[in-house]
Amino acid sequence: MMNPIETRSPRQESTMTTINEILEGASEAPATFEEYLNNFADPVGVLINEFIPRGSHPDMDRYLYDPLFHYSENAGKRHRPLICVAACKAVGGDPARALSAAAAIEHFHSAALIHDDIADEAELRRGEPCLHLTEGLGLAINMGDLALSLVNGTVIGDPLLDDATKVRVVGELIAMTCRTVEGQALDIGWARDGRYDITPEDYLTMAIHKTAHYSGAVPLAVGAITGGATDEQVEALRSYGLDTGLAFQIQDDLLNLIGTEESTKKDFRNDITEGKRTLVVVHALQNAEPADRERLVEILSSKEKDPAVLAEAVDLMEKAGSLEYARSYAASLTEGAKERLVEAIEPSPSRDLLLSMADWFVNRLK
Repeated sequence: MMNPIETRSPRQESTMTTINEILEGASEAPATFEEYLNNFADPVGVLINEFIPRGSHPDMDRYLYDPLFHYSENAGKRHRPLICVAACKAVGGDPARALSAAAAIEHFHSAALIHDDIADEAELRRGEPCLHLTEGLGLAINMGDLALSLVNGTVIGDPLLDDATKVRVVGELIAMTCRTVEGQALDIGWARDGRYDITPEDYLTMAIHKTAHYSGAVPLAVGAITGGATDEQVEALRSYGLDTGLAFQIQDDLLNLIGTEESTKKDFRNDITEGKRTLVVVHALQNAEPADRERLVEILSSKEKDPAVLAEAVDLMEKAGSLEYARSYAASLTEGAKERLVEAIEPSPSRDLLLSMADWFVNRLK
């Protein structure tokens, strides 16, 4: 049986050809980033899942590969691998060379979510029960570990990349993993120790490490690297990804509070239940009236699930001006990032998609 880490299947080649044609600016090229995601989330998901191998014993599939495959199939918009591909094309590269790096980052995303849900004692992910509930804690941890093992292996085995490029991309992925774990440590540690002295600056440090690197900066940087970009182009795309990735996280936090359970496809307002120190929360803790702050801390500390109490917490944040503060902060991040990207990267349909990405990141509530 083919090992997808070491070679590419005809389906992978066919789908990459189609994506490449779209990114070349054909008449059917998507006009917006949202259209790009809608058109290619599923086919790119198929390619990514072909990097998940099969076991040498049927029970390996039952207890490891099949559940992870299903988990990866039930994914979101696949924006991380798709911006990796677009970044490669934006610097004049062949998007097929970005596929293994794109898959690596998406498998890292799966691992992070599996382990994150365990740490948070979460119940739902993407509208389905979490893996640690359906498969058990030990097997879920093991599946997350497997997804982590796929990260570097997909790149190392890519026949389209030269050794120097592989080493550079793997170095980026290792640094990305470290930064994400550092951010996760802050997020979990603050909740464990009941820390309510967290400032917006503290939050931004945590979110940049936990989310912005792997959701924006590194997908764009490694896409550019595989496309043969100059150092200046790589760093311009990395900077763009840091700012827009941070805006993505802020908007994700807002969606959890004032979106809908259907739109988030996970526990609505569970950030309050889990006592998350989001930008909205830390701003409210600094700006709410004393009695309101005391009540908000009480709710955040109680693992509350009553919808009425969760709605009360959101009202307290709204009263403190914290929802609007987070919206405005995310919008200012994306506007500045777009201006800098226009100056650094030559015009192309792929650059236009990346510029549209910033708007999509902050308009998902509208």
